[in-house]
Amino acid sequence: MESRYNLLTNKVVLITGCNRGIGKAILKKFAENGAIIYASARQSGILDVIAEELSNKYTTKIIPVYFDVRDSNAIKEVALKINKEFKRLDCIVNNAGVMEDALIGMATERNMQDTFAVNVFAVINIIQYAAKIMKKQQSGSIINISSIVGVNGNAGQIVYSASKGAVISLTKSAAKELAPYNIRVNAISPGMIDTDMFRSIGETRVNERIQKIGMKRMGSPEEIADAALFLASDLSKYISGQLIGVDGVTII
Repeated sequence: MESRYNLLTNKVVLITGCNRGIGKAILKKFAENGAIIYASARQSGILDVIAEELSNKYTTKIIPVYFDVRDSNAIKEVALKINKEFKRLDCIVNNAGVMEDALIGMATERNMQDTFAVNVFAVINIIQYAAKIMKKQQSGSIINISSIVGVNGNAGQIVYSASKGAVISLTKSAAKELAPYNIRVNAISPGMIDTDMFRSIGETRVNERIQKIGMKRMGSPEEIADAALFLASDLSKYISGQLIGVDGVTII
């Protein structure tokens, strides 16, 4: 369902991990609401078609940018590009993430390094470069995608849970530091969302997990996008340092 409320008209936004799942849903939702979007993915060319379609459909600009979020120099170049082309950055959505489950005793050094490089270090780097632009304009909204396991933990996900818990902590710290500049920093904690990443655990485990959800269904990527839209818009202009759970009342 489209939400043509124009809540983000002419706001300049950077969204990471737009090629599928939650990131793709946020991209579409923000385009529907008039945002000018720098849509990022790692694989070159993967967003070209959808960027053109959304730009034409909603009479806005969707600008694909391709880089690896682990590359701090690439992040810097994108920030410089945005500043040069629009002289402002109103919102960033740190959505790009990786999940590789491992039981205690099976988690490898490489697994730990790779997970934290994408889920934590990249988020901090993007915030640092974005904050330089936002401080000058004395405004901005930073939205970090965490996870319900970052709050509650989960067996078999010690590394992933730790990375998403770190996202919550860095969100609260950044919110306190950036509040004097009228920059809001919040996080969204999705529960069990119907994405390729979640379904990769297998049908049996998916069905078992659904039984632990109060609403007895998985959430949709669009429902996460709705929460992101709220946090990106002026409807949340006095909200910062918060974690919004979108999980249908889930007990892990």
